[in-house]
Amino acid sequence: MTPPVYNPQDAKQGLFDALLDARNRYGGKKPIIEDLDRRPLSYDDLIRASFALGRRIAGMTEKSEHVGVLLPSSVAVGVTFFALHAFGRVPTMLNFTAGLRNLRAACKLAAVKRVLTARRFIEQAKLHDAVDALIAEGCEVVYLEDVRAKISLADKLFALTAGMAPRQFRAMTLPSDPGVLLFTSGSFGTPRCVVLTHENLISNVQQIASHIALDLAWVVFNPLPTFHCFGLTGGITLPLLTGMKAFEYPSPLHAKQIVQLVSEVGGSLLLATDTFINQYVRAATGDELSKLVFIVAGAEKVREETHNLVAQRFGGVQVLEGYGATEASPVIAINKPEDNRRGTVGGLLPGMEAKIEPIKGIATGGRLLVRGPNVMAGYLDDNGHIQAPQDGWHDTGDVVTLDPNGSWITIQGRVKRFAKIGGEMVSLAAAEALAETAWPEGRHAVVALPDLRKGERLVLVTDWPGAEVSALLAHAEAAGASELSAPRRILKTFEIPLLGTGKTDYVAVQRMVEAEQAS
Repeated sequence: MTPPVYNPQDAKQGLFDALLDARNRYGGKKPIIEDLDRRPLSYDDLIRASFALGRRIAGMTEKSEHVGVLLPSSVAVGVTFFALHAFGRVPTMLNFTAGLRNLRAACKLAAVKRVLTARRFIEQAKLHDAVDALIAEGCEVVYLEDVRAKISLADKLFALTAGMAPRQFRAMTLPSDPGVLLFTSGSFGTPRCVVLTHENLISNVQQIASHIALDLAWVVFNPLPTFHCFGLTGGITLPLLTGMKAFEYPSPLHAKQIVQLVSEVGGSLLLATDTFINQYVRAATGDELSKLVFIVAGAEKVREETHNLVAQRFGGVQVLEGYGATEASPVIAINKPEDNRRGTVGGLLPGMEAKIEPIKGIATGGRLLVRGPNVMAGYLDDNGHIQAPQDGWHDTGDVVTLDPNGSWITIQGRVKRFAKIGGEMVSLAAAEALAETAWPEGRHAVVALPDLRKGERLVLVTDWPGAEVSALLAHAEAAGASELSAPRRILKTFEIPLLGTGKTDYVAVQRMVEAEQAS
């Protein structure tokens, strides 16, 4: 298969129109989205459901309103997303794992007045405190079960009619209009509100499809939350706009159930992070994952041990590591099945530009800035204004190196994740990598603390019970690594704090270390 040539003009439309184009291209009867209820929707079903539900939501909201969506990965989230677009509302995806303070702050920042959720989800996920927090913030919490119960015969007839001539009934939107509001993961601080346009989201789908040849017969298995851009693009917009069926699973944490379902539903592509891939492979008791074409990994570095583990258990399955940011819709680069370079995050997507800015004290690589049609409109500020990236360049905050052609990326670490020790800049990511090679079956995080004598010092937080400083120093010497990269202090814990996306929660790790030091 040869992927289509990327054409930026193809993204000059609204998301709902892009869905209609996909329906026309791949056929209205093609099953396109399914979840645990095992009642797949075709393109025609999805479009009619979007009109029926959207008409009801439109009756309680205003044009261009930021409507909160508090739902797990499911058919419901796909229908709700496009129902809002059918009537010109802006989905605002809320992170139900972010904690009550961040949830309330997100709604305040995005001026969310109404939040759509499901009573069954609130009950199963025990999110009653989140509902109370939203109400305290002044949000109206609307349950989809109640909305659906009010869908009348007139609504159904409208949906049937609109489904036959959808462009006459859907709201007009510009490619530059907000297509979704998302919040950064908050790995290193307070989440920020990112405004992605219709053109941003559609562009990223088309960039991916031009970078990797996709097959209409593939099933994309998505256990990642759609409040995270990886889950939204990989699990909703990419498959639905390119004709691949999406299977939505509500939580990435259910390893045994996921590996069984991947096999049962004929999963071809699995979306995951390094942490979850490890769990899934170890949970597999047979060949449940052997029919995957490949696993797409992002959000955190893929460890060599993960690549090896997948290769040992399921030799024909590759892990394709990619790299992205919420601000880039999110994919910036990804490896290809035919050119998969371990240790890198792949090549830049078509239509993207990159430049490196040197950083004082860091000899290898520099700060990565990217520009392209998938880069956000900007951050939403406290006054409701969009702060656009200067000249379209987004500062990723990552230190990277590029290959001689300037397109293949290797991550060195976050700018924030460097410590100055004895006058030298030391990568905390390199320190973590050292621990990973010493104890590959453990999970490790390194943070820095102030040091009166050397400026800063490194602390390793690990769940590996046998971790010792002497062994780490010996391993560093044997590997030819700098002694400065070996933390001289180790804090053992039962579990490394993670965000809902599977990323290490460095804010929580830092607090753990500071609390232990103060005790």
